[in-house]
Amino acid sequence: MSETAPASPTIEPFGTDDPAAAAPQRDRGPWGRDLRFMLVVLAAIVALFLAFALLVAFAPNGAAISALAIIAAPIATMVAAYYGISLALKQVADAREAAEAAESRARAAETSARESDAWAAQMESGLRVAVAKLRDAGRDTSDVERAAGTPDEFF
Repeated sequence: MSETAPASPTIEPFGTDDPAAAAPQRDRGPWGRDLRFMLVVLAAIVALFLAFALLVAFAPNGAAISALAIIAAPIATMVAAYYGISLALKQVADAREAAEAAESRARAAETSARESDAWAAQMESGLRVAVAKLRDAGRDTSDVERAAGTPDEFF
């Protein structure tokens, strides 16, 4: 009877999510950020147009113009605040995407460096075996050592 050890669950480090899987999470709904901003601006323009139309229709005097300014100022402030917040969120999303891309490039560079180190170790091992076989055969290894570019006491 052979007993096998229970399989341990694999735990992936934090931040190794697939960027392709996270993409739908960023685009909420069928409307992008620009389209939503255009909708907010359009709603603000319609509200100001209605306020101006009511001003012209009912009381075109100084008090009505002051009332329109009181109505227009918060609307313009809300639109500007919405634009500032959406711009900040877009910058954060862009920075996050840039950080994810830099992290994936760093992982690729690290993998490449490990592969290069493994290849260099294999080549060094092969060179040592070749020099040892040449010495065992009674051959001069100085040409091989010179071609390898190794220090004098390497072998």
